[in-house]
Amino acid sequence: MITFLIGLLILIVGGMLYGRYCEKVFGPDDRDTPAVALGDGVDYVPMRNWRNSLIELLNIAGTGPIIGPIQGILFGPLAFITIPIGNILAGSMHDYFSGMISMRNNGAQMPRLIQKYLGNKTRGFYNIVIMILMLMVGAVFIYTPGDLIVTDLLGQKATAGNATTWIVYGGIFLYYLIATLFPIDKIIGKVYPILGAILLISAIGIFVGILFNSSGLQNLDVTNIKVQNISGSPWIPIFFITVACGILSGFHATQATLISRSVKSERHGRMTFFNMMLVEGFIAMCWAAGAMILFNGGIDVKTPATLMIGNISREFLGGIGAYFAIAGVIVLPITSGDTALRSLRLMIAEHFHIDQVKWSKRVMVSAAIFVPVIFILVWAKLQPAGFSLLWRYFAFTNQFIAIFALSMITVYLSIHQKNRLISLIPGMFYTFVVMSFILHASIGFNLDTLFGRADYMISYVVAGVITVLYAYLTLNYAKKHGMSIEDRKLV
Repeated sequence: MITFLIGLLILIVGGMLYGRYCEKVFGPDDRDTPAVALGDGVDYVPMRNWRNSLIELLNIAGTGPIIGPIQGILFGPLAFITIPIGNILAGSMHDYFSGMISMRNNGAQMPRLIQKYLGNKTRGFYNIVIMILMLMVGAVFIYTPGDLIVTDLLGQKATAGNATTWIVYGGIFLYYLIATLFPIDKIIGKVYPILGAILLISAIGIFVGILFNSSGLQNLDVTNIKVQNISGSPWIPIFFITVACGILSGFHATQATLISRSVKSERHGRMTFFNMMLVEGFIAMCWAAGAMILFNGGIDVKTPATLMIGNISREFLGGIGAYFAIAGVIVLPITSGDTALRSLRLMIAEHFHIDQVKWSKRVMVSAAIFVPVIFILVWAKLQPAGFSLLWRYFAFTNQFIAIFALSMITVYLSIHQKNRLISLIPGMFYTFVVMSFILHASIGFNLDTLFGRADYMISYVVAGVITVLYAYLTLNYAKKHGMSIEDRKLV
């Protein structure tokens, strides 16, 4: 229990202090934000700070900060310390600067920011990766909430042969289509505050339940860290790939840039971007603690994370409370999936210069998005291991695109003579994480196995070289192009 409480203290106090520092580094002022200067009634719409904050929270908090920590707690109580530290130094900082730099660039989405600060070649590669990720997010965040609705709320099996499964998928898909097409303040701006309340109340309910059932919480034993790690996997890179959204998620940058178009004042940025990532960290900590208590209470550690959601909810909240908590969990992926597809619509529209004020053009771009999402969803459901494979690629890609945003932030801070280490160091760390993972993994290059090794030694060495190269290329680009970058036009 003590380790869990120390972790929460780090998250709250450390988050407040580092959030203020990041705000000081960026230097928000009283200039007109894009929401005020470029208001179009569709995507550029000024909204109140509390509303933007709740929307941002729901946008970024998919099933990742629940499913990831449930699996991640198998690495032991060290997770209670690693999650908050990583959340503050990497995730919250990443979200804050992504949103604020976007506001300084007329609410530009990530591909345009990558083009401006890292060049056209990098943007070309980034566009491919981010669009693939967004399509996977759309499919994953129809699949997971749909299955939760069918199994935990309707009491049926969420199989491909059950017509109810496809009907529920269709209902979520229809909502996504409506939310993607309508002005941001008509659907998202009005519905999300209600859904946000459900989410926060359910998370607080789990937290209170943990306080009354704390005997199952292990404390960190620094002399037996390896023994307490029962996952059977190495901390680096597997833990950080597993607990992606509670610590760092590249997907968040796409959501921060989306909300940058509705923030009325730059001074609202810390609450909207930085603090909401701290709240996601709190959610991750609570579900990790709930899972640890149940695992130590006798539940099989091999129980799928999706089933653990229902187990944790019923254990700490009872029958009625469990339905409320599960509803909150269902809200998470749905409210991330719709804005992921909305962000993808804006990215495509920006890339091809397609006006999004007219309905006909919004429908045209949306159709190009939803067709491949349907294909991915159907494939994942019909294949026995389809979703497992989809989730693993989703987790890796989610972390992989984060290093591009961190590189972009580093270049921005370099040319403005700010402390670039706050983004460069997390960028280097996560470059090592994602590269060592994909080099070693069977879904990647399987590098160590090819050389007859079972460990990560070769992958670590190659990942280390790539990490050094990442830092050199980032700093060298800032040095060579720093004087002219801010004069570039967004295209």
